[in-house]
Amino acid sequence: MALAHDSTKTSSNYDPSKNYTIPLIVVTSLFFLWALGGKMNDILIPHLKKALDLTDFQSSLVQSAFFAGYFFAALPAGWVMKKVGYKNGILVGLGIAIVGACMFYPAASTRVYPFFLSALCIMACGFCFLEVAANPYVAILGNPSGASSRLNLAQGFNSLGATVTPFIGAQVILSGVEKSDTELASMAPLDLEAYKIFEADRVKIPYLCIAGVFLLIALVLYFTKLPEIKEEGAGEEQGKSSHSPFAVFKYKHLALGVLGIFMYVGAQEGIASFIIRFMQYLKIEGVSEKMAANFIVLHWGAFMVGRFVGAWLTSKFNPSKMLALYAIVSAVLVTLAVTTSGMFAVWCIVALGFFNSIQFPTIFTLSLKHLGVYTKDGSTFLVMAIVGAAVVPALMGYISTVQNIQLALIVPVICYIYVFFFATKGSKVPEAN
Repeated sequence: MALAHDSTKTSSNYDPSKNYTIPLIVVTSLFFLWALGGKMNDILIPHLKKALDLTDFQSSLVQSAFFAGYFFAALPAGWVMKKVGYKNGILVGLGIAIVGACMFYPAASTRVYPFFLSALCIMACGFCFLEVAANPYVAILGNPSGASSRLNLAQGFNSLGATVTPFIGAQVILSGVEKSDTELASMAPLDLEAYKIFEADRVKIPYLCIAGVFLLIALVLYFTKLPEIKEEGAGEEQGKSSHSPFAVFKYKHLALGVLGIFMYVGAQEGIASFIIRFMQYLKIEGVSEKMAANFIVLHWGAFMVGRFVGAWLTSKFNPSKMLALYAIVSAVLVTLAVTTSGMFAVWCIVALGFFNSIQFPTIFTLSLKHLGVYTKDGSTFLVMAIVGAAVVPALMGYISTVQNIQLALIVPVICYIYVFFFATKGSKVPEAN
């Protein structure tokens, strides 16, 4: 049972005479776009914790609400793609994301935490439509032998968005005003209320700007011609017009890949969500809230570099072996962050970004191998598995609340060990006949 990285076979209508460059550029821009909205959560978590007096567990629900949106929207998104095609499905997703981003304005005015969570969930539902379309689109727009490499390259632009977003967010959302519990307790009621209003209002303009960017991209896409890609099966599967979406789970590697996405994305988002809290817990002298946010930028910057390097590496070496190497190094780095202290532990988390880089797109493409007509269904369930980022950060937040955030990092270690198992055993499938 060989696992050749050049046999994705998600589409049999690849035409080497066609130029897929423009469609790839347009679709790749979406990868940057959803990072703009999603990675702002890493700043939003410590900001809302301060503005709304939340515990670590309560603030972690930012990620839970956001990634629950992926879970709720994934099956409807897959159904919409089948009915109206990729392009129209992307436009629907952008429209939903615009509504969610605009909801931040009234949420900030009322300072009702569930309102913020609802806005995040709706915005994420829109992003889910984008991912259900964009990930397989990139994988099948071109020679099947380059699917993993293309998706890693496209995800590199997602990483660019993930890198610049925390920096921008720290400047426009974090006020830099940090008050101790003693200072807050000594403030007059009116002054305390004014302080909370000031902090909450700082999210209004940034999210309205995000909504404006979504609207601009939607208009560009509306007037851009994108080819519609239809998956085709092989053997007895070819020619089927309908089937249960759950039939895709007859492919063991897809089922294990769904759990792999759950584990990996949970670990990725759980760690990024608590970098500021992790540094606050370590009590590193001279590191303020805004300064700690710079290490989120460094983490995602390493992630971005790793994505572009990974695009080349996975085109030269077996992606499953690369995934195994990156997963085990990730587990080691997080273990060091748990067992050490000071800036060494912080730099382990920064370096982790590089080794996170290829894991999502490689798990994704390995899981879609040889699915034929089941490719869209497989993509849908893989995107649903992103709900791991709703579960793992919440579990980490709970452990942090009852123990501490450093101990909570044990959860991502377990996640990376599973990814290593998937890379070495779970992703293996027979060669297609």
